[in-house]
Amino acid sequence: MRDKATSFDIAHMAGVSQSTVSRALRNSPLVNQETREKVQAIALQLNYKVDKNASSLRQRHSRTIALLLFEDPTSDDSMINPFFLSMLGSITKACALEGYDLLVSFQQYSTDWHADYEDTNKADGIILLGYGDYMNYQDKLSKLEQQQTHFVRWGEVDNAHPGLSVGCDNFQGGYKITQHLIGLGRKNLAFVGGADNHCPEFFERFKGMCHALQQAGSNDKPLQIDAITTEDSGYQAAVELLTKDSGVDAIVCASDLIAIGAMRALQDKGIDVPGQIAVVGYDNILLASFANPPLTTVHQNTKKAGELLVTSLIGLIKGEQREPVLIPAELVIRESCGRA
Repeated sequence: MRDKATSFDIAHMAGVSQSTVSRALRNSPLVNQETREKVQAIALQLNYKVDKNASSLRQRHSRTIALLLFEDPTSDDSMINPFFLSMLGSITKACALEGYDLLVSFQQYSTDWHADYEDTNKADGIILLGYGDYMNYQDKLSKLEQQQTHFVRWGEVDNAHPGLSVGCDNFQGGYKITQHLIGLGRKNLAFVGGADNHCPEFFERFKGMCHALQQAGSNDKPLQIDAITTEDSGYQAAVELLTKDSGVDAIVCASDLIAIGAMRALQDKGIDVPGQIAVVGYDNILLASFANPPLTTVHQNTKKAGELLVTSLIGLIKGEQREPVLIPAELVIRESCGRA
């Protein structure tokens, strides 16, 4: 043992990580009481003193924002949903204009990934893009709130979801695209994508669809098939839909990637799109306009979204009061749903 004890000495004796020691010594709620007391007792035994100068240094602003991306299954090696790629460019530019560096990383699902950036002073705040299954994710958002981390997320905007949110009006988007299909004479619609609290954005799109159908006089809940945001998942969901012999004449997909996969499945089965079945998507990714046929979809303004995520987060860092932002959904009409 050196003459002067360090936090690493405490970590070794307590059988925990150095970052856990750091949190325990400042009574962080992320460390359970038993571990806090154990660490603090060892620190007292070793006559350990917190370096106030180092602590002060950690509390200074780094002029860096951390962007944490959820690792998505993709058909290439990027592991990034193409919808977020355009937003990434906007976020990068907005950070540069505000004089901030941007640190980009995949979200790690260790027990304390949400605390890493605070402990190491890597960033002044965090932008979160994507989260997979929200029910597995919400506890981590709550812990970010508990430790008063500055963070903003792209996602569903409502009081049920922790943190400051910037998102698209998903209910409006699902409603508008369904209204359009009804106006074209489509009568038997199905929804492909998650439709429960595990997928809150998809769920709102489904709710908007149901509302439009009810307004049109249909009280029946539309047929729904689960799918994640990949072409393969959309393909398999469309195949499953066809086996149900439901007479569907339009498929509302929760994302463009799902829709592109669904169209490929229909075409492989000899079904004309949009002659027999119309297909629509959501996101307006670049690939949507090059699909065959070009895909009708809902546009989410990623340029504006990226700017709002950055300016909202910087406002929080400066101690300003910020409100959630809901971006309007814009319908983009192309050939995949046919004409009236």
